[in-house]
Amino acid sequence: MNDLAFLTWVRGPSLDYAISIFLLGLIWRLIEVFSLGRKHDLAVPRHRPGASGWHTVFRRSLPQPAALNHNPSTYVSYIGGYVFHFGFFAVLLLSAPHIQLFKSLLGLSWPGLPSRLVDFIAVLTIIAMVVVLIDRITKKVKRFLSTFKDYFAWTLTFLPVLTGWMAVQHLFLPYTRMLAIHILCVEIFLVFFPFTKLLHGATTFGARWFNGDVNGRKGVPV
Repeated sequence: MNDLAFLTWVRGPSLDYAISIFLLGLIWRLIEVFSLGRKHDLAVPRHRPGASGWHTVFRRSLPQPAALNHNPSTYVSYIGGYVFHFGFFAVLLLSAPHIQLFKSLLGLSWPGLPSRLVDFIAVLTIIAMVVVLIDRITKKVKRFLSTFKDYFAWTLTFLPVLTGWMAVQHLFLPYTRMLAIHILCVEIFLVFFPFTKLLHGATTFGARWFNGDVNGRKGVPV
């Protein structure tokens, strides 16, 4: 299979299969989560300012002052985490080629960022992900708590960003082949998304709201 045939395959049947598995898997996992149900709380709610689901979503999305004060080194993981999450979504949603893809799939489009700015954000994202990985490996507690699933999820996220940037910069391999590899990495990401820790991308805010709402009824800010 030559480079053009490879690119045609990953942009055609392979992409269709990946999106189908992603959507079906995501729907199934969300059904599993919501089917767990929630017992009706018969206790009288103890309302307290700042104790609610929405307050929890907001607070848990910010660095925790107590953690930063006790261990300043956590700034590295906090900042790196924010940079790579925001950078990942900025590159995904605000890059002109990606917007064209969404338009072809969904019929929707929106203004994108200048290509040089997207390249800069991609580089920052790559650096931040490497820093976060090094921090996980070098910190004894984080290394002890980490499993194969954590490193696998990191790899699934890292490769699409890296290969996409390499394709745009025309590095190492011919553009057609590198673009095909990039698309294939994205498809692998989609296929595994519902079945790995990457699923937190779809459940994080809902889980924070749920925990905050449950504890908010008890008057406890989470």
